[in-house]
Parts: sequence; structure tokens; C-alpha cells
Amino acid sequence: MGKLKNIVTPLHKATARDYLARMQDNKVECMLKAKEYGFDYWDGDRRFGYGGYKYIPGRWKPVAEALIKDYSLGPGSKVLDIGCGKGFLLYEMLLIEPGLKIVGFDSSDYGLTHAKEEVKPFLFNHRAENVYPFGDKEFDLVISLGTFHNLRLSQLKQSLGEVERVGKQGYIMLESYRNELELFNLECWALTAETLLGVSDWIWLYREFGYSGDYEFIFFE
Repeated sequence: MGKLKNIVTPLHKATARDYLARMQDNKVECMLKAKEYGFDYWDGDRRFGYGGYKYIPGRWKPVAEALIKDYSLGPGSKVLDIGCGKGFLLYEMLLIEPGLKIVGFDSSDYGLTHAKEEVKPFLFNHRAENVYPFGDKEFDLVISLGTFHNLRLSQLKQSLGEVERVGKQGYIMLESYRNELELFNLECWALTAETLLGVSDWIWLYREFGYSGDYEFIFFE
């Protein structure tokens, strides 16, 4: 299996969160609305999701730089982003290395419609749990940030298998926990997650389902 990474964690830690307030704010209603992945999830009130997911120049730059460096990407390298949302990360990667060949997909029509104009031509609607319309080892790197925990356990085997099939290298970041406090905070905060597992269980699952790429976990401390 691949390596444990620390690429998104610094960005994740920069945001403050009130876990109890979210849990006490009609959370079931908010979860149902969030899972529509429409306006409310992306750009509505914070109780439904991001609370306004706008492009902030440079916000994703450290992540983009780390991915390009760690995976030796250069002109002509092909990158697939699973659950790309509005494509901000792919856009930042292009700013650093304009010669990249990028592709991204997401299940949210709203997110794709409001993606950065510069990357819209390279994005399309597709679900992470379905077979990917690409050839074997077509991509130099397949990435997925904050998406795979939104799949059910029964969907993860095929999804991880598809990452392994179409990518020469892989990097997956998702939410997890290391202790009871982090589990409680995650349960309070998560709106769209379907599979909540501890670190050792995710690693076991990766091995069981044949995923050999790199991985990262973000925690709610």
C-alpha cells in the first residue's frame, strides 16, 4: 500500500468549527438538505454545508504544489479529480503547471455549473461509485478529496477498484477519527458522510479492496 500523506491537513486545521452547535441545529433536516448537493450545500447557510464555497486565490495553492511535487507531475501529465466540486484545486494546479491535462467529475450539477470557467470544459457529471469511462492506467495521478466517506461501504469496493484501475498513482483524502472525542466531533459535524471509520479500519479496507495508492485522513479535534 502507499504512504500516509499530510497535504490537506494544514488547510483543514485553519477553519474553526462549533461541533455542538451543528448537532443541535435540526441536524437531520440539515443532512437531508446537504445531500441534495445543490445551492444550499455549496453556497447557502453554513448549517447545510460550506456556507459559501467561493474561489479564494491561493487557498488551494499549497495543496496543488504538494501534489505536483510529490507525484512528479509535469507538462503532459494527466490528472483525474474524483468529486472535483467547483474545480478550484484543478485550477490551482493548472496555474502552477499549465501543461497538465486535467479531468474532473462530480455528482453535483450545481457545483459543476458554478465551477471556475477556465476548467469547466474538463469537468463532467458522474458518480464516484459507478464505473469510470476511462482506460486502464490512463491517468498519471487520480485524486479524491473529501468524497469517498460519502459512499456506502457496499459502494467502496468498486470505487476504490476504479481508482486503482485508471490511475498509475492515487491519493485519497477523507474524514476519520483516532479516539472517542474525534468520533463524537465527526458525528456532530458530518452532514453527508455515509461511512465513518477509524484510521485502522480505513487502512484495512484499502488493503481488503486492493487500493495501493497514498492516503490522508483529516480529523475533527
